[in-house]
Amino acid sequence: MTDRNPQTFIDELDRILDEERAALLEGDLKKMEAILARKEQAIEALNSFSDLERQTLAYVQNKVTRNQDLLESAMEGIRSVAARMAELRRVRKGLEVYDSAGRRTSFGTRADQKLERRA
Repeated sequence: MTDRNPQTFIDELDRILDEERAALLEGDLKKMEAILARKEQAIEALNSFSDLERQTLAYVQNKVTRNQDLLESAMEGIRSVAARMAELRRVRKGLEVYDSAGRRTSFGTRADQKLERRA
């Protein structure tokens, strides 16, 4: 991008934001690092212009907000999966229950315990 026209950078940022949205919707988080680097470069280029009008950037700002919401949802999903996996690991180790007096009791499981089938 050698053209110093602000619209060139706005158009590039617009394309990058569309790519980012597609990657988020597809769950392709591997693409996000490269997209983020390109997005930062485009934003830095736009920040070098002091005479940009707010109205010119309104469309891409809406896309930035939309993508941020998608990214936050993706992160929440990842946190949810991590919490669920941690819970499953904890359950595999044993079961904790409370008795009528409110005391916690643990029942361990054996990792080598196998189900035997009989005909």
